[in-house]
Amino acid sequence: MRTRVRGWRWRRNPLRRRSDVVEAWTVLVVAVLLFVVAPLVGVAAGLHAHDQARALAAAQRAERHQVRAVVIGDAPERVSEVQSDRRTPYRAQVRWTEPGKGVRTAWARVPAGTRAGEPVPVWFDSRGRNVAPPPDDAAVWQHAVTIGLCAAGGTATVVVLGHAVERRIALRHRLAEWEREWARTGPRWTQPRTWGDG
Repeated sequence: MRTRVRGWRWRRNPLRRRSDVVEAWTVLVVAVLLFVVAPLVGVAAGLHAHDQARALAAAQRAERHQVRAVVIGDAPERVSEVQSDRRTPYRAQVRWTEPGKGVRTAWARVPAGTRAGEPVPVWFDSRGRNVAPPPDDAAVWQHAVTIGLCAAGGTATVVVLGHAVERRIALRHRLAEWEREWARTGPRWTQPRTWGDG
C-alpha cells in the first residue's frame, strides 16, 4: 500500500534538501499571487477603468447632443439583404428642426433598413459633425469588467510563466545538488570491498 506524506517539504527530515524548502515557499507564494493578488489587480484595474470611462462618457454627453431627425430621400447606396439583417448603419441625409435655428439638414449614419420619412435619433458634436452616441452605463461597466478581467488574467499569466521558469531553475539546482551528494557518497558504494572490511 502506498502512503502519501503531505507537507514533507516543511518538516525536518534527512531527505529534505534546501531546494525542497525553496520549492515549498515558492508554491505558497504562487498560490497567494494567483488567488489573492491577481484578483485584487483585476478589481483595481476595473475600478480605475470604470472611473475613466464614466468621466469620458460624461464629457461626451456634455459636448454632444441628440436630435430626432427624419430621413429624407433614399439611401445613396443600396443596402444588401445581408447588411440589412446585420443592421449595418449607412450614411443618409436627415432633416430636423432645431429651436432658434430652424430646419437643418445634414448627412448622418442611420441604421440599415431605415426608409425615407422614418424618424431616427442622431447625435452631433459641438461642431455639427455626426458622431456616435456617448456610452451608456452598461457600456461603461462592460468596459470596466473587460479591463479588470484582462488585468487579472495578465497578472495570472505572468505568475504562471514565472513559476514555470523558477521550476526549471530549481530542477537544475536540485540535479546539481544530487550530483554533489553523489560525488561525496558514491565512492563508498562503488569501491570494491574486501572480505576483511568491517
